[in-house]
Amino acid sequence: MVESNDIKYMRRCLELAVKAVGLTYPNPMVGAVIVHNEKIIGEGYHLKAGGPHAEVIAVNAVRDKSLLKDSTLYVNLEPCSHFGKTPPCADLIISCSIPEVVIGTVDTSNKVAGKGIAKLIKAGCIVRTGILEEECRFLNRRFFTSVEKGRPYIILKWAQSADGFLDILRKKDHKTEPEWITGNPERVLVHKWRSCEQSILVGAGTVRADNPKLNVREWSGPQPLRIVLSRSGLIDNKSAVFGTNGTFVVFIGNDHCDLPDEMKIRLDEKRTAAEQILQYLHSIGIQSLFVEGGAEVLGHFINTGYWDEARVFTGNLQFGDGIKAPELKNEKQKERFLYGNSVLNRYLREVPIDTK
Repeated sequence: MVESNDIKYMRRCLELAVKAVGLTYPNPMVGAVIVHNEKIIGEGYHLKAGGPHAEVIAVNAVRDKSLLKDSTLYVNLEPCSHFGKTPPCADLIISCSIPEVVIGTVDTSNKVAGKGIAKLIKAGCIVRTGILEEECRFLNRRFFTSVEKGRPYIILKWAQSADGFLDILRKKDHKTEPEWITGNPERVLVHKWRSCEQSILVGAGTVRADNPKLNVREWSGPQPLRIVLSRSGLIDNKSAVFGTNGTFVVFIGNDHCDLPDEMKIRLDEKRTAAEQILQYLHSIGIQSLFVEGGAEVLGHFINTGYWDEARVFTGNLQFGDGIKAPELKNEKQKERFLYGNSVLNRYLREVPIDTK
C-alpha cells in the first residue's frame, strides 16, 4: 500500500537525482534517502559514472550506523546487483541490515532487470516497488529508451514566428547568422539543455545559413557530440561548428565533402538517415540526441517517427513569409512556459497502439 510518506520521500529521491542531469552517462540518475522514525538520517545521489552510487552516499551520510537496522531506504531506481566500476548496491544494503527498501521503478537493463530486487528479497528485506513509477521512469527516459528501444532518446527543438515560420526568406546578401525569434533568457535555457544531452544535430543548411557553434557557452556543463547531416556534402570545413573544442561527425550522402575521412560517415541510400544516425549513436553508447534543425531535418525525424519529445518556442514576431515550421503528429502537450519574447510549449510523443 502506497502511503503519503512514500510519496514524500520518493519525491526527495527524484529531487536529488536530477541534480546530476547530464553528468551520469551512461549511468541513470539515482537519488537515495534513508528514513528512521519518519526522519531523514542520510541521503545522496549518483554524480558521475565510476563514482559511488546514491545508496552508498546515503549510507555513508548516516552518522549513527546502528540506526540502519531499523530504517527504510528509498531509491528511485532498483539497486544494482552486479559488479561494475563499483560493488553491487544490493550487497551493501544487505550488509547494513536495512530491513525495508522502497523502489520507484525496476531497472530494465540486462545487467539488473529485477536481480537486485530478487537478491534483497532472498536476504529477507521487505521490498516495495512502483512508487511514483511514471515519474521515476520519466526522469531516466534517456536511459530507459536506450536499453529498451536500442536507440537514443530524441528531443526536437525549434523556434517559430507567431505566424508559423522558422526563418525569413533570405537574400544572397543576408548575413550568415540566426534570425533571432526568442530573447536572451530562452537562449541561455537552450545552452542548459545542450549540456544535458550527449549529442546535438543540425542539417548542413542550418550550418550554411546560421554558422552555429552548437556548443555549450551560456551554461556550465559537458559538450555534446556535434552532428551535421549533409546529403549534398556541401559544407564549408571552416564553419564555426568545426572550429570549437569537442568532437563532431558529418553524415553525408556522397563523397563530395571537403572534410577529413575520419569525420565523415557515408549514408546508405536504401535506409533513412534518421535510422542510420540513431544506430551509430547507440553503437557508441550515446543515450540522447538533441535535434535543433532546420526544417528539413526536423521534418525528417517527425515523418519517420523518430522523436520522443519536442520543445517549441513561439515568438511574438510576424514574418509574413519564409520557411514553414514543421508540424507534429501524435503529440501530447505536457508543459507551457511564458517568456518575454516567446511561449515555450513542450510536447511528448504519443505512440499509436498497434492494432494488428
